[in-house]
Amino acid sequence: MKLLVIDGQGGKMGKAIIEQLKAAFPEQKIIAVGTNSIATSTMLKAGADMGATGENPVIYNSKDADIIVGPIGIIITNSLLGEVTPRMAAAVSSSGAVKFLIPSNKCNSHVVGTQDLSLTEYVSLAVDKVREEMSGKKYQ
Repeated sequence: MKLLVIDGQGGKMGKAIIEQLKAAFPEQKIIAVGTNSIATSTMLKAGADMGATGENPVIYNSKDADIIVGPIGIIITNSLLGEVTPRMAAAVSSSGAVKFLIPSNKCNSHVVGTQDLSLTEYVSLAVDKVREEMSGKKYQ
């Protein structure tokens, strides 16, 4: 199974996601793709097995990913202070992967109906959803 974590800026959310995913699934390979080299480096230090940076790795890895986890901004053109290009957002959005998107008000996009939770709490909820998805017949 191809588990892809995408993040930008400093990679703080991606780091938290990878740390919790690795704790929950120590044998699962995780690919980290950062919109910039700092984000990629941060996610690799958190335990990602492989990492790449930039538009083409987002496009390439989204094509055959089974699960994508990251901030909601990865599907919004020009979010993360412009780091998400239109091609990146389109690649993630059109990927056949199951997507677990974590809300962040820093993208100037607010998801109505979400709870006011900390990053750690949102990441824990996302990891729980990944666990539910991975326990399905498709990945066994």
